[in-house]
Amino acid sequence: MALVNPHGKEKKLKPLLLEGEELAAEKEKAKGLTEVRISSREVGDLIMMGIGGFTPLEGFMTKADWQGVCDNYSMEDGTFWPIPITLSASEGKADSIADGEEVALVSEENGEIMATMKVTEKYTIDKEHECKQVYGTTDTEHPGVLMVMNQADVNLAGPVKVLSEGIFPTEYEGVYMRPAESRALFEEKGWSTVAAFQTRNPMHRSHEYLTKIAIEICDGVFIHMLLGKLKPGDIPADTRQEAIDTLIENYYAKDTITVGGYPLDMRYAGPREALLHALFRQNFGCSHLIVGRDHAGVGDYYGPFDAHDIFDEIPEDALETQPLKIDWTFYCTACDGMASMKTCPHGKDERLILSGTKLRKMLSEGEDVPDHFSRPEVLKILRAYYEGIAEEDKVKIETHKYSEG
Repeated sequence: MALVNPHGKEKKLKPLLLEGEELAAEKEKAKGLTEVRISSREVGDLIMMGIGGFTPLEGFMTKADWQGVCDNYSMEDGTFWPIPITLSASEGKADSIADGEEVALVSEENGEIMATMKVTEKYTIDKEHECKQVYGTTDTEHPGVLMVMNQADVNLAGPVKVLSEGIFPTEYEGVYMRPAESRALFEEKGWSTVAAFQTRNPMHRSHEYLTKIAIEICDGVFIHMLLGKLKPGDIPADTRQEAIDTLIENYYAKDTITVGGYPLDMRYAGPREALLHALFRQNFGCSHLIVGRDHAGVGDYYGPFDAHDIFDEIPEDALETQPLKIDWTFYCTACDGMASMKTCPHGKDERLILSGTKLRKMLSEGEDVPDHFSRPEVLKILRAYYEGIAEEDKVKIETHKYSEG
């Protein structure tokens, strides 16, 4: 059996990253173009287009695409897509750009020229409408909503030529992976059915259990880590990677699991983001996406299994990659093992369930974490990370104290 096809009518990867002489020439040309500064989220989206992760996109979306994606999960040409991929600029900057003009897209964080873009359309949007449709709320306490509301006033649409993958190939060497690379790796392993496990957090016993369920029914599991920006308080990628590598080394059968990373920022769009996660995992070669409790959620904005239900609301042929819907998982003292709501008959007093917020609080304050919630090797790494933060805070306090003197 072959791997799933890439997303889109053409069923082939469409990377937009230039190489060789073409790249050198476009970089030189970009130096003379009008610059448009782009956010971290836009940089991540651009790199995903560059490596083919957002196949079949050719650039940032038009207003018709934006409207169709918000309201009907569909771009103007009928391509299924769950979240708008857009780029914004100030009104003044947009006015200075002529229709059809080529511009250079520059990271606002480090000034690197990331791409060139032919501006084919300039348009304004109803930001609250996007937030309501995509995030289910207009509450700016939601980090994804805040991201949209803070966008500049005018969206620019048009095809892009990507010139850089930013920091990811060097800073995350060995884990950052392009879709062509993950597909080649799966084929080398002889895998045709591959379950992706989305993570922005270290893996604890419940996550381990989810992936081992998937290993039983697929050839292998692809732990696919988000490498872009998170909300404050989340565990950074390098610590996450160390904890995951340690878990794999100690608790998984050989050649059943592999790890990769991708360059997006989290949107925290819950159900809609679950669909996006399935879509680009299809491009990476995964036949399934593990969807557990509150996938890609934040706070109490989504029901625990809204991300399960949304897959039943889209057309059957929208995606080749299918969800592995798994119920709430936990350690049960009465069962004396890992279980889920579907398999455990016992009450909540027998079930060990910790929220990420509660766990982070316990680790940051040096409290004991209950037995069976996490592997001891993982907790050791996380405790060292939080102790390091505490030491940094002490240094800052001391530095501040002495600088005032």
